[in-house]
Formats: sequence, C-alpha cells, structure tokens
Amino acid sequence: MSSVQLRQLGRADYETTWHAMQAFTLSRTPQTPDEVWLTEHAPVYTLGLNRRAVRLPTRQDIPLVMVDRGGKITYHGPGQIVVYLLLDLKRNGWNIRQLVSAMENVIIALLAEFDISAIARADAPGVYVGGRKIASLGLRLKNGCSYHGLAFNVDMDLSPFLAIDPCGYQGLQVTQLRDLGIQLPQNEIADRLLRHIMQQLNDTETLVETA
Repeated sequence: MSSVQLRQLGRADYETTWHAMQAFTLSRTPQTPDEVWLTEHAPVYTLGLNRRAVRLPTRQDIPLVMVDRGGKITYHGPGQIVVYLLLDLKRNGWNIRQLVSAMENVIIALLAEFDISAIARADAPGVYVGGRKIASLGLRLKNGCSYHGLAFNVDMDLSPFLAIDPCGYQGLQVTQLRDLGIQLPQNEIADRLLRHIMQQLNDTETLVETA
C-alpha cells in the first residue's frame, strides 16, 4: 500500500458517519486503500459494546447512541477532533493492540510539541495529562479491518462529561488543549495530528486527500 485516503468530513452527523464506516468496511476488498476520516460531531453520547454497569447520562438534551465499538460511554461535541481509522490491519501486519498503542503515541507526540507531558494507561486506553483524560480511543475490528478511532479534546464545552462516568470510570476528569494553555486554530491542530498519524502508520505511506 502506498497511500492512505484522507476524507475531511467537516461537522458530520454521528450516526450517518458510523453507518458509512460500517458500509465501507463491509464492501472493501484486499486492494481497497485505507482511509482516515477527519470530522467533528454535534453533541452526542455514544455507548460502546461494554455496557455492563454503565451509568447512563443524567442529561436528556443530548442524544445517546448505542454503537459497535469497544469501550463504554463517552461524549462527542464541537471543539473535539475526531479521527476515524479505516485500516486493513491484516494486510499491514498489525493487531488491534498495536493500533491502540500507536494512536496513544500519536496524541502523546503531539502534546510533546507543546511541552505537555502525557501518558497512556494500560488499564484504561486513552491519553492523560495530570490524571485527566484528553483523548479517548474506541475501535472495532471486522474481517481484519478497523473502524471507529480517536477523539481529541481541543476547545469544547466539557460540561456534558459531568453527566456520565467517562469511559465507565466514576470520577474520571477530562481536560482539553485550551485548558492547558494552547489556543491554536483547530485546523492547525488537526494537521499536526494527521502528520503524527502517518508517521505511526508507516513512514513510506502518503496521505492523499479525496473529495
């Protein structure tokens, strides 16, 4: 594989995007190029396949969508960069744990550009700064191919997280880039993030933007 297709969706409806990922994954062949989708969603809670002992949102003004990714409950909203990774892991010799680690490393490397120290946790996938979660990960693997991806908090209203136990962890606090003193345009942050993603996937691949 020599290229990864980039699709910039702008602000996209969550359910429509999710079903498009499913359709793409089911229809792809061994020759289908991998794709990376960059987007942002209107306020929505999503509940993954691990639904045991999950506290449902205490807010009724934000929809809740039951989805097929791993993990528990999280929140998406404006000011959060969402990257979906539609990758043929089998073709590229990856497993799902390697992809999770790679995506955590992407966020850690990006934050290091701003002299922000961040870590991943073995017991709770994602990236944390000072004990607060700044990025969440959730993936689905079907026929050796991944979809769903990562969500990175940049400049958003964090109050909807108070209505849930983020990722199923009671009392888990979240943070964002703005609260860490970084106030660059979101498109610039997204460009930096995409560069790190390509470095993690394979330095020999190129990112090609498609309509």
